[in-house]
Amino acid sequence: MSVNLEDAKWYVLHTYSGYENMVRDNLEMVFTKNGKRDRLVEITIPMEDVVEEKNGKRKIVQRRMFPCYVLIKMVYDNSMWHMIVNTRGVTGFVGPQGRPIPLTEDEIKRMHLEKITVDTEFKVGDKVSVMEGALEGFVGEIESINAQAGKCKVIVSMFGRATPVELELNQIELIENL
Repeated sequence: MSVNLEDAKWYVLHTYSGYENMVRDNLEMVFTKNGKRDRLVEITIPMEDVVEEKNGKRKIVQRRMFPCYVLIKMVYDNSMWHMIVNTRGVTGFVGPQGRPIPLTEDEIKRMHLEKITVDTEFKVGDKVSVMEGALEGFVGEIESINAQAGKCKVIVSMFGRATPVELELNQIELIENL
């Protein structure tokens, strides 16, 4: 029986605190061991860049956006429920009575789970403003663009220093030259 990956949907799993990476690895192993690897598209732990100050120095660190949660994109059927919830570190699906409910299109967009292809009108050297994320409101100059990944490297002035940061193309906006 062939699985159509176009039918894959995003689901949310609740995990024990600090077990997110282990759950991701265990789920990949469980799917493979049970011959369901063809139903699994992606397992992700959404991260965000946060500016943290330590000992008077500020730096950008990655932090989990949703601690204790792992997002999984798969073609789900009822035979998989036990396999997933019995995976070490998983406490259950997020949904009524622990039953999986797929995320809506709006939720997927807000969480930036799907890569949105952006027709890039940006070019190296453009002045841009960061529209969302930890660096919202910062202004910088594009150093490089990776259109396939939908990302770019922007040099922003942070704390008096030119700092390169990697951003998604949908996080920046071109500043019109006057």
